[in-house]
Amino acid sequence: MASSTPFVSTIFFFLLLLLATEMGPTTVVEARTCESHSHRFKGPCVSSTNCGSICHNEGFTGGHCRGFRRRCFCTKHC
Repeated sequence: MASSTPFVSTIFFFLLLLLATEMGPTTVVEARTCESHSHRFKGPCVSSTNCGSICHNEGFTGGHCRGFRRRCFCTKHC
């Protein structure tokens, strides 16, 4: 019985270590996305890829078509 005590202690130690790493704090950071109506895009927005290209030229990170009137909105992280 005395010889199994170090083995049980070692297993118990690793079990506590495993539980401690699983219970650590998890931080999730979500970036906010700002939108702005494109000033250079003309006509109805049919392709979000085309809208994104125009928005890149305006200094934004991307863009997509939105709304009933299919307007191009540029997006960036703010």
